[in-house]
Amino acid sequence: MIKVSDAAAKQVKISLEQMGDVEVPLRIAINVQENGSFHYNMGFDSNVNEGDKTFDEKRITFVVDPASLPLIGGMEMDYVEIEGEFQIVFLNPNDPYFKPPMK
Repeated sequence: MIKVSDAAAKQVKISLEQMGDVEVPLRIAINVQENGSFHYNMGFDSNVNEGDKTFDEKRITFVVDPASLPLIGGMEMDYVEIEGEFQIVFLNPNDPYFKPPMK
């Protein structure tokens, strides 16, 4: 479903440990903006709603709502440094504004 880099997995696990609950799933949601671009939301959420899809990747449980599910195929979650700050980023070829990172 979602490819997760080692750096992103490590950061998610650190966040879970800081919360004191390593069993809470990470919810990923995509909102399509008026211009067609994708806006990503994520947060720890112990509620799994009817129609949600759950899956495990790198010992992290993810939850995705039915509307976001078709938009995540081939997506990668990474943890990178951008302008001196580390942050989670989503590399998603389904996003019409996606540009692969320069190597």
